[in-house]
Amino acid sequence: MSERVLRRLLVAGGAGFIGSNFVKLLRRTRPDVEVTVLDKLTYAGNPANLRELEGQEGYRFVRGDICDGEMVDHLAGQVDAIVNFAAETHVDRSLLDPFAFVLTDVLGTAVLCEAARKHEHEVILLVSTDEVYGDVTTGLSKEADALRPRSPYSASKAGGELLARSYVESFGLPLLVTRGSNNYGPNQFPEKIVPLFITNALDGLKLPIYNDGSAVRDYIYVEDHCEGIDLVLRKGEVGHAYNVATGVQTSGLEVARTVLELTGGDESLLEFVRDRPGHDYRYAPDISAISELGWQPKVNFREGLAETVRWYQEHEQWWRPLKSGEYWDFYRRNYKPIETEVS
Repeated sequence: MSERVLRRLLVAGGAGFIGSNFVKLLRRTRPDVEVTVLDKLTYAGNPANLRELEGQEGYRFVRGDICDGEMVDHLAGQVDAIVNFAAETHVDRSLLDPFAFVLTDVLGTAVLCEAARKHEHEVILLVSTDEVYGDVTTGLSKEADALRPRSPYSASKAGGELLARSYVESFGLPLLVTRGSNNYGPNQFPEKIVPLFITNALDGLKLPIYNDGSAVRDYIYVEDHCEGIDLVLRKGEVGHAYNVATGVQTSGLEVARTVLELTGGDESLLEFVRDRPGHDYRYAPDISAISELGWQPKVNFREGLAETVRWYQEHEQWWRPLKSGEYWDFYRRNYKPIETEVS
C-alpha cells in the first residue's frame, strides 16, 4: 500500500482538543512536516494547548476563521493539503444555537474545499463524527450507510460532508473523511461528558446524567483517534470515509460510575436530568475499513479514563478558569433535574 508524502499541512481548528493533539502527534512523529495551524480561538480553542510548540521551526499559528475566504485562500496557497478539525461540536449547544453550527460546519467546509480545489491540493481531510449516522438501534454503522443526523450538530457535520462530496463529483476534489466516535483525554473543554464528570466529581458536585443513563457511546482516547486520522491522511483511499472508533460501547451511567470510582466520589453525586431533545441512544461504528489500513486502538476505556482523571487532578490551573461565567449560564440552562419538572 503506497503512502502519501505530504510536506506542508494547514490544520484548521488545530488549537482545539482533538486538533491540538493531532498537531502535537505530527510534531513528534514527523517533524519534517511543516504545520500551519489556523484557529479562530472560540471558547473551546485554547492557545495553551499548543504553547510547547511556540518557536519551533516548521510550526506557525495563525488566528483566523475558516469562513474568511481571503485568509483561507492565502494560507492554502502555501501548503499541500488541509486537515479540518474546525467545527462547532457540542450537541447540547447546537440545540440552543443551531445557526452557529451551520456557519462553521457547512459554510466553513465549503470555503476550505474551494481553496483545496483552487490550489490543486493532493488531499483534503475532513474530520467528521459517527453522529452523522443517527440513532443506531441494532448492528454497526458502516461508511456506506445513509446519513440520518438528528441534532443540529450532526446535521451540520453531515451537511459539510455532503457539500464536500459534491466537490468530489463536480471538481474531482481529493477528499478523505474520518468519522470519529466520542473522544476523551487531557485538555478537553469541560462541557463534554468525561471532563464534565471528572471536574464535577473533583469538586464534589453532581454528575448530570441524561434520563436514565442508558444511552451508549463508543469512547476513544484522543491519541488513538489522532493516530487513526494520521494513518488515513497518509494511506486512505481518496474519495472514501473511515470510521475511527474502538468497537466497544459504554453507557453514560457506566462512565459516571467509573469516574466516581477513580476519583473516590460517592454515588450520591449521580443526578438524573431531563433528557436531551432528539437524544440518540446508540452509536456503534464498524471499524473494519480503518483496520484494513493497519490501525487498531491501543488504549482501553478504563486505562484511558484513569489517565485522564490524573491529568485533570494535576492541571487544575488549566480547567478551573474555564468553568466560570458563560460556562455556568449554559450549564444551568441545559441540565435540569428530573424531579424539578412540572408534571
